[in-house]
Amino acid sequence: MFSVILSILLATWISPEFHVEGAVGSDLNCTTYNGTAFVYSNTATICANVISDAACAVLYPAVSPGTVAPGNDNGRPLTCYTTATATPAAIVQDMKTAAIADCPATCGYCCETSAYDCANVAYPRLDCSTITSAQCLSATWRTIIAEDCPSACGLCGSNGCVDAVVDCANDVSICTTVGMQDFVNTYCQYTCGRCASSTTTSSGSSSTCTSYAADSSTACADWAANGFCTNTFYTTAQRMAYCATTCKLC
Repeated sequence: MFSVILSILLATWISPEFHVEGAVGSDLNCTTYNGTAFVYSNTATICANVISDAACAVLYPAVSPGTVAPGNDNGRPLTCYTTATATPAAIVQDMKTAAIADCPATCGYCCETSAYDCANVAYPRLDCSTITSAQCLSATWRTIIAEDCPSACGLCGSNGCVDAVVDCANDVSICTTVGMQDFVNTYCQYTCGRCASSTTTSSGSSSTCTSYAADSSTACADWAANGFCTNTFYTTAQRMAYCATTCKLC
């Protein structure tokens, strides 16, 4: 008897067939389970629609009781993913692909767009799930997020190279302005081509070294995989102190 009850409870949790009217629907992408129901995640609507919001509202009319938003379980507009008129409904991939391409915010599919659909590093320096929109635009956090939690801010594909100040591209002449080079080297690395991948190797590293100090930490391999040897968040002194051999510093 216990096994039968357990099976029913599990089915209620994983199967769209048990969703009540107004719940998300058959497609649970960009959702999270909050303990009682599947609700839209923070990245479900974080992006902008490619076509106008008004056009998206016509193409993908909201299902009662309202529109898709993080934290709620309002029904995803059916035309975002299916031709059916009732749930559970089979997912029609061509319809879903079109919705992601044109109206990802309206359909709650932002997490599946190319800017947000990537893996974060294994050991991030901050909790990727708690990153706010303000942090995504913050000069203090933006470069760290790009490297450790790119999916949280739509920075997938950036390879960690972003402008810390988001309006650098508004005036590219700043890249060659005398007296502004320290600023652009720190805050406009992407626009001005100053990212580590597009510049020469730091003076702290040398290809002429014949031997290196021993690593003092056993975690250097994992740290290096997450950017410890190249990320300017860490100083050369810190790299030397912990991972001189792994980072090839002498």
